[in-house]
Parts: sequence; C-alpha cells; structure tokens
Amino acid sequence: MWRRTYLLLLLIRVYFAWSPSYLHPDENFQGPEVFAGKIFGYPSHLPWEFTTDLPIRSVFPLWPTYEVPMSLLKWFYTEVGQGNPPPQLVYYALRAGMFLLSFVLEDWAIYELVPSPRHRRATVVLVASSYVTWTYQTHTFSNSLETILVAWGLVLIRRIVENKHSSFFSYAVLSFIAVVGVFNRITFPAFLLFPGLQLLPCFQRKPSSLAVFVGFGLLFTSIAVFIDTSFYRPSASFFDIVRNPIITPLNNILYNSDSTNLAIHGLHPHHQHFVANLFQLLGPAYIAMILSLFSWPIVPSWMRNTRALSAVSATVLLSIFPHQEPRFLIPCVPLLLSCVRMHRSRIFLATWVIFNAAMGFLMGVYHQGGVVPAQLAMRSIVESNTAAQGIHTHPDATVFWWKTYSPPHWLLGPEQGNHTGQIETLDLMGIPGLDMIHQLDSAVPSCPFSSPVYLVAPTSATFLDTYTSLSDHHEPNLQLYRLWSYRKHLNLDDLDFGEDGILDTLKRVIGRRGLGVWSVRRRCK
Repeated sequence: MWRRTYLLLLLIRVYFAWSPSYLHPDENFQGPEVFAGKIFGYPSHLPWEFTTDLPIRSVFPLWPTYEVPMSLLKWFYTEVGQGNPPPQLVYYALRAGMFLLSFVLEDWAIYELVPSPRHRRATVVLVASSYVTWTYQTHTFSNSLETILVAWGLVLIRRIVENKHSSFFSYAVLSFIAVVGVFNRITFPAFLLFPGLQLLPCFQRKPSSLAVFVGFGLLFTSIAVFIDTSFYRPSASFFDIVRNPIITPLNNILYNSDSTNLAIHGLHPHHQHFVANLFQLLGPAYIAMILSLFSWPIVPSWMRNTRALSAVSATVLLSIFPHQEPRFLIPCVPLLLSCVRMHRSRIFLATWVIFNAAMGFLMGVYHQGGVVPAQLAMRSIVESNTAAQGIHTHPDATVFWWKTYSPPHWLLGPEQGNHTGQIETLDLMGIPGLDMIHQLDSAVPSCPFSSPVYLVAPTSATFLDTYTSLSDHHEPNLQLYRLWSYRKHLNLDDLDFGEDGILDTLKRVIGRRGLGVWSVRRRCK
C-alpha cells in the first residue's frame, strides 16, 4: 500500500514540476537569470542583489545547481551543430534537476532521519503528499536547496553522534554542507545551531575532529569567496582577490541588519511565522500540532526529537527579523511532518488531502501561471503580429508587463536571425491604470505607424475593458487588440475586497482568470 501510494505521489510531483507556475521572482532572478546571459547570450537582467557595490548573493552554490547543467546543454548543442538550446528546454531541464534533487536527496534524508522503521515509510509518504514538496521543492529556489542541505546536515550530525568512531570524512562533508548552506542563505545556521550542539562532546572526546571540521570549513570558505570575487570582478588577479575579497554572506548580514532596508521588502509582525506562515505551509498538520500543546505539562511526542528542535528553534530565530515570508520556512515542512503521527486519523487524512490538492493546484498551476508561457511565446507573437499587419521589416518591439510578477528576460531566448527585431521588456509592476496608459501612450508612435508596442496583463483587470471594446460614449486614443491568452493564470495580488466586495472580487479574479497579450495601437482617422 505504502509503495503504491508513494509512486502515485511521485507522479503528482512530476506533474507539478512540469507545470509553469511562478511562485516568486527569486526563483528566476536569483538563479537561471544570472547565468543564462553569460552562457547562452540570452537577454538577462541581473537584480540589485548582484549589481550593488556590496553584492549579497553568492554564486558558489548556484554554480553546480544551474551553471553546470546549462553549460552541459550548451556543450551538447554546440557538438551537434545546433547553436544554443531553446529556452523552454533549458527551463524544463532545470525543473527536472530540482525534481531529481527533491526526489532523491530530500526523500532519502527524511527516510534516514526517522529512527523507527515502522514509521519511516509513512513519514516519507506524508512528506511526499505535501504541496510544498510538489511546488516549492521542484522550483529553482534557494530555499529549496536550503531544505536539502538542512536535512542532510541533520543526517550527518545524527550519524556522527551515534557512531563514536566516525571517520574524518563525515566531518569534512558536514563542513562542506555548512559552508554551502551559509553561502546559499544566511538563514541556514538557524536550522542547525541547536542540533549542532550535540557535536560538542564529540569534539571534546576527539579534538582532531574539530580541527578537521574547522580546517575544511576554512578551505571551502576560501573557495567560495574566491569564486564569488572572481564572478563580480572578472579582471581581478589572485592577489587582488586576497587583498580585497567579496564575502557575500557578510554583506547579506549587514544589509538585513538595517531595518530601513527590510522595510523596502515589507515589514511583518514578529509572530507572522507562527500565526500565518506555518499554517499556510502545513495546514491541518499545523493545527494538530498546536492542539497537542494543550496536553501540557506532558510534552507532545512530536517535540521530542532533533527534527522538531531544528524547525522550532529556526522559526523562533527567524521571527526576530521583521521581514517574514512563508518560503523562508520551507525547510521546516519535511522536518515537522516527519514528527507527525496522525496519519491513521480519517479526519486528518481527509482535510490533509483537500488542503494539499487545493493549494497544489493554486500554487503549482494557476499562481502567475501565464507569465512563463507568455514570455516563451513572445517572439512568435511579435513575429505573427508583424506579418499579419503586412509589415516586411522587423522593427524592435517594446513589451509592457502590468500587474504580473517580473517576467524572466532569459526566457525570450536568442534573436532568431532576421525574423524578429530586439524585444525590450519593461515591467510596470502594479502601478495605477492611468499611469500605465500614460506609459503606453508615450511609447506608441504617431499615425500612421506599425505597432511595435505590446501589453501583457491579467484578463481580470477590468480597467482594460474601456480600451479593448468600442464605446459610443467614449472612444479612447489607444486600442488594445488581443493576440494571445493563457487561461491557467491567477493574479492573487489583484484581490481588492475593500472596493469590490468579496463575491465580486472572486467572480472577477477567478471567473475572468487568465493572462493576455495585446497589441497597442493608436486610433487613427
């Protein structure tokens, strides 16, 4: 039974890994976007984390995760004489890589972390049935990589503690995981700080193991700093790197220690993680854990292990910082689910299935689900529209994106010879509608013209209705002609219950769900 259930859940994970939902801009702009321009020559836009004078993101953990598979694809296509691979192949290859990391390393680590053979299979199935495993863990997030590193860090700590004669190799591997984890995300130490205290007796009993751990830590740190400094200063010599290194975790800590910097990204109450974020990730499992706390002074069974200590202590430490997003707690999900022993309850199973099915389709299919397909199809859309207007030249095009997540520039792929001109991507984010129209009006040429301006926006935006249909009472200067649409797209940032009411808002956002691409033209007499 457990084996068949796990295989079914594995197929579900594959389905969501291939669904082009878009959970957060960081999954593109802090990973594939960084290397796509360098390796393939695709259009790319580096975010501020990589362009500031004091860079706060390290490329050391990104190199094996993204640059190596991209370089292998580049090598293969070069060998067969086909130039660069298409961006959709690169996109889904990276998704497949994240799926394999989740399927092999995460599930394996969880299996090892549960000491009871009787509970191992049920625990792996429970973790595999979480929508977080289906969605976040199959996307190119630094948080997804952090989850795997945290799990294997705990596995190695447990092996070392239980085996008093652990080899120096175990300490070296743990040191490597610690360095990669810190350079990947500065939140990583919060998950291993208290579980790592179990190593103190081992270091006291065998001081040489501490020397190995620290020595290899310094070695891997030096390599990480060298790679980062070489990336940000390509012309720097070895001695320049030694004299003036770029230490990205230190820059990250200094940046996030300033509350004014965090205010730019949004401030949250300190209880946000415990009250809202864990519930969003765990649903009924979190409610059951909270209810078990009322058995005090008896300590609930799920709190009596290192996995719970890691998750709870990390949540407490991360709650100190006022900027709190649910994805920061993704490593807590498999750790806390591995502590749950409620899989025999029919009520729990029913609510668990309903919760994860709903959240899975919401986050794994519909959440900003049209952004990636639209960007992948953009060159074809522009080329088809140009041909339909009878234009024989291929002018440069400007594409405005409104009320969507920032589109990944690298998905445009290479310029296709003389078929299309350059495509400029401008992200208007969520500016007011009139300001958006002003931007379009200033970009559309005067009459007569060939329309090189396009708008990508959710079809749920009723503000566009005036410009997409003729009205006897109002004839706007600009007209929008829909060229392409994608139905599986929900824009949750467009919820406006205060102005439209709950029912009307849901009817608009869900009933008119989708993402459209319009050609923007001036009304010429």
